[in-house]
Amino acid sequence: MKQQRPTHNNFYDVLDSPLGPLYLIFTSGVLTGITFSKPTDILLNRMEAITAARSELLDYFNKARQEFTCRTAFTEGTEFERKVWETLRKIPYGETRTYKWLAEEIGKPLAFRAVGNALGKNPIPIIFPCHRVIEADGSLGGYSGGVDIKRRLIEIEYYTKLSKA
Repeated sequence: MKQQRPTHNNFYDVLDSPLGPLYLIFTSGVLTGITFSKPTDILLNRMEAITAARSELLDYFNKARQEFTCRTAFTEGTEFERKVWETLRKIPYGETRTYKWLAEEIGKPLAFRAVGNALGKNPIPIIFPCHRVIEADGSLGGYSGGVDIKRRLIEIEYYTKLSKA
């Protein structure tokens, strides 16, 4: 993820998760990024007022949440990329879709490679669930946090959904 310039409006917080530390990036109190590596040019600032994103992610990892409602905003990305990211929310919890499906959903059926590139730039993974997008042959494809993390997220959701059925 492209790093933001440090300002008094930008900060990050750390969330310990089963995947390791997640770095939650906020701009003016709104979640604008989740990254798997420590931001180098944004200040650490634990603010008790910013609890919705933390709470919802903790609930997700504790298998008590399947949808996110916390405030988010995209501070970067083209119109095409933002459309791809927003469309991710149509993929049900515990299910996967293909890059081709996503390209068709946004009205660009031949743009599955561009969709893959956009997913690689998704600034708010997990909440905008790019881990649910896989190759047409069933292989996982890539993931910004690594394929092992993608596999783990898919497994968490699949087994949680299965246990509640």
